[in-house]
Amino acid sequence: MRTLIIVIVLAVAPLAVAQPKNMPKMDPNNPLTSSMKMGFDRVNGFITKAADLMPPAEYAFKPSPDVRSFGQLIGHIADASYMFCSAAKGEKKPSLNIEKTVTTKDGLKKALADAFAYCDAVYAATTDKELTTPIELFKMKMIRFNALDVNVSHDNEHYGNIVTYLRIKKLTPPSSM
Repeated sequence: MRTLIIVIVLAVAPLAVAQPKNMPKMDPNNPLTSSMKMGFDRVNGFITKAADLMPPAEYAFKPSPDVRSFGQLIGHIADASYMFCSAAKGEKKPSLNIEKTVTTKDGLKKALADAFAYCDAVYAATTDKELTTPIELFKMKMIRFNALDVNVSHDNEHYGNIVTYLRIKKLTPPSSM
């Protein structure tokens, strides 16, 4: 009986701790930053796939005249990524003004990828201990955590806008695939 229990435990144990293949692993030494990084990766994966999905001609699409076009929305996300992540890093924000200067799908996808890569490096280099490092954002004193957290929230907010744009164009958002 004891041998049978050992065999069952050894056979089932790997299943109990298995994670889906694409699931990032939590860093036990930095659970807060690795958790934020997982949220960052998730929403930015959706935004990147949405940017791929929208046809080039539809980058000028506005559901209403008083809102950003799809392309401007992608540019805005890129600009804001630089703003939040440069603040978290303690650097001056690059003056790229992507939302107003880049108009093509290819140009906006590249700008978005570059902005996400910049932020990716900031998230990857930040430890839980560094989350309390004082920074300045919006001319206010805060901690690094705030900039990284607001970046993820901002991306999620605008992914919600992107979903609406895609649905109006009869496209399935990446988060629904």
